Amino acid sequence: MSRSGKIASVVVFDLDDTLYLERNYAKSGFRSVAQWAKGNLGIEGLFDVAWAQFLYGDRSRIFDAVLQSYGLEPDPEVITAMVSAYRNHLPDIALEPDVLAWLAVAPSELGLAIITDGFREAQERKVAALGLTALGFDPIFVTDVWGRECWKPHERAYLAVHEHFGLSPQDYAYVADNPLKDFVTPNALGWLTIQILRPERVHQFDSPGIGYSAAGQIADFGELSAALGQIGHVPGRIDK
Repeated sequence: MSRSGKIASVVVFDLDDTLYLERNYAKSGFRSVAQWAKGNLGIEGLFDVAWAQFLYGDRSRIFDAVLQSYGLEPDPEVITAMVSAYRNHLPDIALEPDVLAWLAVAPSELGLAIITDGFREAQERKVAALGLTALGFDPIFVTDVWGRECWKPHERAYLAVHEHFGLSPQDYAYVADNPLKDFVTPNALGWLTIQILRPERVHQFDSPGIGYSAAGQIADFGELSAALGQIGHVPGRIDK
């Protein structure tokens, strides 16, 4: 699906927990790691253990904890192999139904773009699995192509969107989930910012302060068109 005609305004989206549920990517990744562990470590049932750890909420060193639950020391080489199996797997994920419903009625003069953080190979596999290019998302910026230092809230990707479309700041909106990094830069640039609050999102952080909050919030894409009615807002109305 390509965008046709003159682009009048642009909606830029985050990827994880905005267009699809990140927990479903984790579930897909744990299945891949479980297959690797069965073949290389002789471990059965790793998926259930990893998924339970994920749901418990302590996600910083999941594979260390999983190995320890089997009475194994978290050998660095084994952890590296598990992380590789997770990041390099072909994800079994899908766009949320409300996203597909909104895309079916999105006007053709509305440009669609994506800015997403995360390790390049993993994010590019997500983009491919979701078929985002065929759905009209262009450009798609994976910030890791410029290095970790250019992950959000760095302005590099946002300015690349400006360069691609050449519109005025008030003609852009950014839809994302994480107030720690997603909104402070587009707020400063004069974009409309919208936070989506999916109940099953992984990151449920509060805003750390003025300038970090989105201008509006939605529960799902059923509310997005009404929220986007504010594109063309008066620059400077968002507290910075």
